[in-house]
Amino acid sequence: MKKTLFTLAITTFMAGTFLTGCQNTSKKEEAAQDNVKDARENLDDAKEELSDARKVATEDEWNAFKASTNATIAENEMRIAEMKASMKKTGKSIDEEYAEKIDILEQKNNDIKVKIETYKNDTSNDWESFKQEYNRDMDELGQALKNLTVDNK
Repeated sequence: MKKTLFTLAITTFMAGTFLTGCQNTSKKEEAAQDNVKDARENLDDAKEELSDARKVATEDEWNAFKASTNATIAENEMRIAEMKASMKKTGKSIDEEYAEKIDILEQKNNDIKVKIETYKNDTSNDWESFKQEYNRDMDELGQALKNLTVDNK
């Protein structure tokens, strides 16, 4: 009798645990699906806010920026040409390495020029991000040009 009562109690306990466990899983699954839906909605809202936040340059702002950029690029091209001319006069064996560095700087300058020419001033491009990236690239190029002409003897 004790054995039967004990078996019945254990069976009832296991059945209760099983049913409760199954119910929790389905509730957890529903909650997870709700969380996924909420996350998707939040993502869609964030995308809309981002596209609304993107700023397009005004016509005057873009023209001034482009004129300044073209002047800086032309100045860099002149400095590179001067470096190439001075390199030809020296005739040292270091000139090959120096020429490689000049070619790399010239390519970077041309890449920046192409980036400016191909930039589309619309909401698919973020004007502020573009300006920051451009300024960083130009600072790096200017520093590289400056460092190349410094004599470290």
